[in-house]
Amino acid sequence: DNYPGFVEGISGFDLVEKMAAHAERFDLATRTAQISALDLRGKSKILYLEGGERLTAQAVIICTGGSPGKLGVPGEQAYAGKGVSYCATCDGPFYRNQEIAVVGGGNTAIQEALHLTKFASKVTVIHRRRELRATKVVQEKAMASDRIEFLLDTRVAEITGGAGGVEGLRLAHNDGTSSTLAVSGVFILIGVVPNNQLLPLNDLTTDEYGFIVTDTEMKTSLPGVFAAGDIRSKSFRQIVNAAGEGATAELSAEQYLAQLD
Repeated sequence: DNYPGFVEGISGFDLVEKMAAHAERFDLATRTAQISALDLRGKSKILYLEGGERLTAQAVIICTGGSPGKLGVPGEQAYAGKGVSYCATCDGPFYRNQEIAVVGGGNTAIQEALHLTKFASKVTVIHRRRELRATKVVQEKAMASDRIEFLLDTRVAEITGGAGGVEGLRLAHNDGTSSTLAVSGVFILIGVVPNNQLLPLNDLTTDEYGFIVTDTEMKTSLPGVFAAGDIRSKSFRQIVNAAGEGATAELSAEQYLAQLD
């Protein structure tokens, strides 16, 4: 629902299918392959594929994305998309007048909890530590909301539900006790992990979390190497701005190629 032009909304899979079909109209050559290593330092970039094949290119755009931080508890994978969400902006409107939970204690989790009060009747914030990590001003706003409650010193041990989706949480408290919480949705907001496992991080400038640093033209610290989307170091990760960054990266790459001897 956060990508414009689709009044009734569109799934991520269907959106990708439409984008791929659009590109095929222009005879774009595509390959599906697993990359085992990258050498991006020279004028010619080398992509080593599994099986021994290698590709060379004068410009490379990295769009490996990021993955939401996971709890790794029973029920999380089973109910993903059925009450388990990692994006309040995307899925918040589905929980109008319902009781939900937010897992996390940083700025993103608390800001998203505030956003969710626009829809949910009650938001319970669950954080494993005694104190939130969010800045004081963000905490004060959340604590002033009559729709937000806090469960600190608590972690989610299991996500439970039925055929219709999430129905509740089994909680473990740091004092050794346990309890249950009835909710119809849980938003897990404990950070985003960069998909950088195959990238030559010693050659690229990254932030403290491993996301690639670029300028406004999507240029990385290596000439001829660009990055776009959730792999970039930035504050907001949405499909709509990732698409814009992809367009900028392509135009920057085209300009770079035109300047080569």
